[in-house]
Amino acid sequence: MIKIKQISFQGFKQRFQVKKPWDDVIIFVLNILIAIPVFIIAHQNLIELNWPLNLDRILLFLAIIVIIQLILRLLRTIIIICIILYVLVLFYGTVFGNYGFESVFEDYNSMMYTMSDNPNPQDIIIAKLLPFPNKSKIVSAIEYKNPKVRNFAIMATSKHFKNVKGYSDYRTIIQCFAVFKEINRRWNYVSDPKDGDYIATASESLEYFSGDCDDHSILMAAAVRAIGGTPRLIHTKGHIYPEILIGTLNDLETVNYLIKNILFVKESHKKQLHYHIDERGQVWLNLDYTAKYPGGPFLSEEILGALTLN
Repeated sequence: MIKIKQISFQGFKQRFQVKKPWDDVIIFVLNILIAIPVFIIAHQNLIELNWPLNLDRILLFLAIIVIIQLILRLLRTIIIICIILYVLVLFYGTVFGNYGFESVFEDYNSMMYTMSDNPNPQDIIIAKLLPFPNKSKIVSAIEYKNPKVRNFAIMATSKHFKNVKGYSDYRTIIQCFAVFKEINRRWNYVSDPKDGDYIATASESLEYFSGDCDDHSILMAAAVRAIGGTPRLIHTKGHIYPEILIGTLNDLETVNYLIKNILFVKESHKKQLHYHIDERGQVWLNLDYTAKYPGGPFLSEEILGALTLN
């Protein structure tokens, strides 16, 4: 009985390990899809040797492909099974209007475009992997290229802090603070329907300046990004709020002076700024709807996920 079981198991194992031509094609395509972002990260973080015809980068890319190919071939059976299951899930999402093939293509294309233009492309990967509720819907809703959003942001910069002199290096941040002032003074908190989250686009929220925390965060992030600022959204327990990239701690000192002595004197009187410092030492200032000035108190300080919009 033991021998029969061993033979049966060996036969099952052999049938599963049979290599088919399409297996190699799938593995190679997956290799390329993984190798491109890995190469971008390596390219940005490794010293360039300046070899003729960029041979150092060509060899680097080829080495990455070879290494990934070896790893994928070792895990061939598991990977093929996972891909089949993933394709079935995407097919279901495509048919029923959820996250499908088109969404995957758009996400990958957007990630590649953003990584190629970012000095720290690994941060984009980390942001994609961090848990964030309704991430794809929120990213789509941040319509920073929408003319309505752009025009609103420009209007805010013309309305507030237009005549601040002597801080040309902080002009974009000052203009983003003008956007913050305009949105937060008009924002009306309205809860989502009881049966689930309602994600309003930035242009939709411009009609009534009303919605919940994720709607406010989407509008703030879109308007800030529309005029050159770098926003990110923070997910905490039961809450989402926006932050803006200030820069270094030295930049924070200047921004602190601007907020307390020029821009939000009354609102920030005898109060401190609230901010986070990320793993790269960059300072992010709170722009929540509950704050009366940039850097106002956090509604919730615990970070469960971050969505950076570069």
